[in-house]
Amino acid sequence: MLPQLYRLATLPLSPLAVVYLKWRCRRGKEDPLRWRERRGIPGDARPPGPLLWIHAASVGEATAMLALIDRLRQTRPLIEILVTTGTTASARLLERRLPARARHQFIPLDLPLWVARFLDHWRPDLAIWVESELWPNLVLRTRARDVPMVLVNGRLSARSYRRWLMWPGLIGPMLGAFARCLAPDEDQAERLRRLGAQRVESIGDLKAAAAALPVDEDEFERLDRQIGMRPRWLAASTHAGEEAVAAAVHRRLAATHRGLVTMIAPRHPIRGAEIAAMLTGLGMRIARRSAGGAITADTEIYLADTMGELGLLYRLAGIAFVGGSLAVRGGHNPFEPARLDCAVLHGPDMANCTGMAAALAAAGATEVVADEAELARAVSGLLRRPRLRAERSAAGARAAAAGCGVLDAVDERLAPWLDRLAPARPVDAAGAVCGPLRLPA
Repeated sequence: MLPQLYRLATLPLSPLAVVYLKWRCRRGKEDPLRWRERRGIPGDARPPGPLLWIHAASVGEATAMLALIDRLRQTRPLIEILVTTGTTASARLLERRLPARARHQFIPLDLPLWVARFLDHWRPDLAIWVESELWPNLVLRTRARDVPMVLVNGRLSARSYRRWLMWPGLIGPMLGAFARCLAPDEDQAERLRRLGAQRVESIGDLKAAAAALPVDEDEFERLDRQIGMRPRWLAASTHAGEEAVAAAVHRRLAATHRGLVTMIAPRHPIRGAEIAAMLTGLGMRIARRSAGGAITADTEIYLADTMGELGLLYRLAGIAFVGGSLAVRGGHNPFEPARLDCAVLHGPDMANCTGMAAALAAAGATEVVADEAELARAVSGLLRRPRLRAERSAAGARAAAAGCGVLDAVDERLAPWLDRLAPARPVDAAGAVCGPLRLPA
């Protein structure tokens, strides 16, 4: 009953939604050249042949799927791939990193007519939903067209789980529409079961299988020369409040670590002007990457408010604090710095990446810091003891490498549906394609 009521309630909202989207365009939260995709109006032609649709809400989820997309392009080259997200940041990321025969579109708002327009045009043969952004009209209308759906890396925060418990009549049919639900751990699997999911399995976090972030080697050499022999560290993927903590840590350490360069990479680069104003107000000498600022002899803070350059920054830093973990946002992927020669630090809240955080802790590769004082102490210790930093980074790299088996597990679970769309090439134990494509007789 609730899904039908939801559908009826959203039917007349299209005019208001157009106004809302135009308002978001003015605020820079929608692409003014592509905002019609949010109304289900396609920005590209549907390619011929079988089409796999992957929906990933934003940057984190999209990044998690890139390794799977690369695997599928190698093993099943006949399958075309459509990736949808809802943010401009994720669109910019995917524009640079999607392989051939994979394309990006913005997901339509969850209004019946716009959803129908989207599905009429793209006609997916299989749909993969990533993590927890579930929209009732889109999920149920897709299932009504007999499109098989699989939930990958399915997770719900404690807050989302409590909220959905109050709406069993809506979440139950949505989760029940998935042919299979793959969770990153058993706690998340149990939450999905209690809310109505069928055929739930815990196989590990797909984010653990992500390839190392790309690094522009020429830019790395240029920035490395600018910093020279000065000590350095990075506060990465920071949220509001964490930039001020990083600045305070810099002030604590500047006297004992002469020439210290603190790099700050906000999770949302659109906050760059706000962060720059805050840092300048504190009397910090900053260079802002989005404005072309260079790291000079008197630069204290390098504000890297650009998109898609975390790999470069991790390679530069050697010591990385993973943001979202002091700001109570669940933290971000700690394997990303671990794969790029960083000793990893993070706050107590790593709810979004519990398995990876536990693996790094078990390997002795990371340190948990509860506040500014502990972060300053941890960064200082790693700057003073380069051998400890090297041991931690090596242990982190080994732990991150062990996470790649999750990709094989996801690929195996998807195989029954993928096999119906296109034949597969064999893959060896190292994950490399090891044979020619065999077409069916």
